Amino acid sequence: MSIGELLYRTLVIGIGATVIFDLWGQLLNKAAGIPLPNWAMVGRWFAYLPRGRLHHTNIAETPPVANELAIGWIAHYAVGVSFAFVTLLIGGAIWAKAPTWPLPLIVGLVTVGCGWFILAPGMGAGIAASKKPNANQIRFLNVAAHTVFGFAMYFVALAIR
Repeated sequence: MSIGELLYRTLVIGIGATVIFDLWGQLLNKAAGIPLPNWAMVGRWFAYLPRGRLHHTNIAETPPVANELAIGWIAHYAVGVSFAFVTLLIGGAIWAKAPTWPLPLIVGLVTVGCGWFILAPGMGAGIAASKKPNANQIRFLNVAAHTVFGFAMYFVALAIR
């Protein structure tokens, strides 16, 4: 697979799967009242990283930064694209030409760990949202959303093979 083809597939699969991930969140919001992610807080967390600050006691109490909502959305899609890149690196040209569902599902589920062990503690929510009163609900929704993301990578990869 050429660099150009890898870049194309990475962007299309990553952006496509992230859009489906977001549509899943919208569906849960409309059908069950599940709150949408607050990408501004994620943007705030990312904006503080170059300042050397990985951990916040409570990200909502950290002073806001300019354009944090835009930063959050960009980071969200950049992370989705990076997970697609990892999937393509592992699967290689063979997987890209004939996608199967186990690899992207495994990548989707493994990436739950990024939220549980990096993002949530960094934002002050504790490991796997352990400091949140609805930690088990958050964990279940994380696993469900990343399962959707994994299958979405598979279906987008199928569509562009």
